[in-house]
Amino acid sequence: MTKKVSYEELEHRVAYLEDKIHERKQIDEELQVSKKKYFSMMNAMKDCAYICSPEFKIEFMNSEMGKRIGADAIGKSCYKAIYNRSKKCPWCVFDKIKEEEYIEYELDEPKSNSYYSVANAPIINSDGTISKLTIFRDVSNVKEMEKQLRRAQKMESIGTLAGGIAHDFNNILFPIVGHTEMLLEDISGDHPFHIHLDQIYASAQRAKNLVEQILTFSRQENNELRLLKIQPVIKEILKFIRSTIPTTIDIKQNIQTECGVIKADPIQIHQILINLTTNAYYAMGDAGGDLRVDLKEVRLSDQDIIGLDINPGAFACLTVADTGVGMAKEVVEKIFDPFFTTKEKGKGTGMGLSVVHGIVKSMNGDIQVFSQPGIGTKINVFFPMVKSISQVPPKKNHQPLKGGTQKILLIDDEKQIINMETQMLERLGYKVTSFTSSIKALETFKSSPDKFDMVITDMTMPKMTGDKLSIELRKIRSDIPILICTGFSETMSKEKAAFLSINGFLMKPIVTKDLSQMIRNILN
Repeated sequence: MTKKVSYEELEHRVAYLEDKIHERKQIDEELQVSKKKYFSMMNAMKDCAYICSPEFKIEFMNSEMGKRIGADAIGKSCYKAIYNRSKKCPWCVFDKIKEEEYIEYELDEPKSNSYYSVANAPIINSDGTISKLTIFRDVSNVKEMEKQLRRAQKMESIGTLAGGIAHDFNNILFPIVGHTEMLLEDISGDHPFHIHLDQIYASAQRAKNLVEQILTFSRQENNELRLLKIQPVIKEILKFIRSTIPTTIDIKQNIQTECGVIKADPIQIHQILINLTTNAYYAMGDAGGDLRVDLKEVRLSDQDIIGLDINPGAFACLTVADTGVGMAKEVVEKIFDPFFTTKEKGKGTGMGLSVVHGIVKSMNGDIQVFSQPGIGTKINVFFPMVKSISQVPPKKNHQPLKGGTQKILLIDDEKQIINMETQMLERLGYKVTSFTSSIKALETFKSSPDKFDMVITDMTMPKMTGDKLSIELRKIRSDIPILICTGFSETMSKEKAAFLSINGFLMKPIVTKDLSQMIRNILN
């Protein structure tokens, strides 16, 4: 039997339903506003983001995600639209997302040369199902900075290693140089051994220069610019290059003898040319080709310096050209950037041309690059020339070594070096008291400080270093002349020696001429 409903009750039910409909409409409107605001926020993000359903269908993607994949993929499978795969991705984390976990991982994308930090978070829907929100944050710049930091740390380690090698190698070279010098003095010029000793001496000098290059590269050597003609330096380097690169590469040179004088450090000129010719060799590879090195004097006008950061005037132009693979314009624009390299992984640090550019700019010069893929590369290096040849200091005539009769206290912890230095000094007429222990030397000096006219000490020694020994000696006798010698030291330099009022500083291996001149300068 159907129960009759009164008009009033019917009106009440209708009003109740209208309230519920209005309430639901308000909720829907609020949801739409919230959804619109949410989507606006997502679209305002610079990071790529999308929402994926439990069935792996894309429910939403922001504009950045659309740009990344090149299409609006709402409704499509995430693995197909985003990762171009035919089935669920092996690294998919949806199972953990369904357990309401937050998952973050990093993704390397070789195709776009990008690196992403990928964050995955659960979104609980009104029906109880869980969707997945995925946000891609491009961290390529951060990763590149991390790489550069690691490379910088690597270079710092190489620099530290270079310092240690330089110290030990210079200590090894010192007796070779010293004993060879003494043998050359003892035998006549027509002796059959004389030519061999000359070769030993020349090779030792080249080894000394090589150590200086290592220290320059590792930024542990201060270079002094001086006026010079660089033709002999270039020719010496080309001899070295010829012996180190394949014979399939033909080296051609045109070094103008009349090219004038520049203000430079020969070690840095060496470094510039070694880097440029090495790059040219890599560009040609085993296939070979032509490597051309020219030096000529040029005068650049206002028109000529367009694109260069130099003033008009006279320049020594060093040109290194090759017939290698060449470079595209966008590569040429990056070649002076630190750590940028076109060499294969493991075959270059990318530091070479950056170092070259820094050296040239420090000399108020500039570099000009011409390159074309498949044709080759030509690099012009412009060095400002001095205004007058008269600025070049006259060459010193060979003068006989100057000695003396003073008493010298000599300290070095290397027995071979002590023996060799003692002979060098005694040949110059000095009276030498030598020690391999700085502590014993100090004790001897304390007992009779007026017995000695001068102290020559090594820098790096156990228990007491040369600078600390010098301080202790000066406490005993403030006027004692001191000369510090070192194979290499991070804590001692000419500037530091001058600051400590030390009278002289010499880098090993020391030649007799430099030692005798330094002693006379100090004692006089």
